[in-house]
Amino acid sequence: MSKRIGLWQMGAVLLVSLAAFLLAGAHGALSALAGGFAVWVGGQLGALSMKRSRTVPGSAGVALLVLLKAEAIKIVVVALLLLLTFKLYGANLVPLALIVGLAVAALLSGVGIMRVNEQKMD
Repeated sequence: MSKRIGLWQMGAVLLVSLAAFLLAGAHGALSALAGGFAVWVGGQLGALSMKRSRTVPGSAGVALLVLLKAEAIKIVVVALLLLLTFKLYGANLVPLALIVGLAVAALLSGVGIMRVNEQKMD
């Protein structure tokens, strides 16, 4: 299911990037891609850290710690990638496109988590 969520995220970010290209040119498209890519990479690395922890049996407290660790990894990776984007591409960055790409990927990440939880409940 994680692959499907990642594909939805990347597809939506590509659509936002196309719209940004039409509105703001190549720099807008690259800015939108950078925002969406940061969220996607952070989510993938957070999910990877959770997969490693699945084999460890434990209580609800252990599960909560695993989730918090994955979320912390996601936030740190997103922050570092955005910082890198600002440092390397700052002069040509289109802030609105970056924010929209980031927001779309983050919203789809939340929707994907809700869908996974709904399917586990069935």
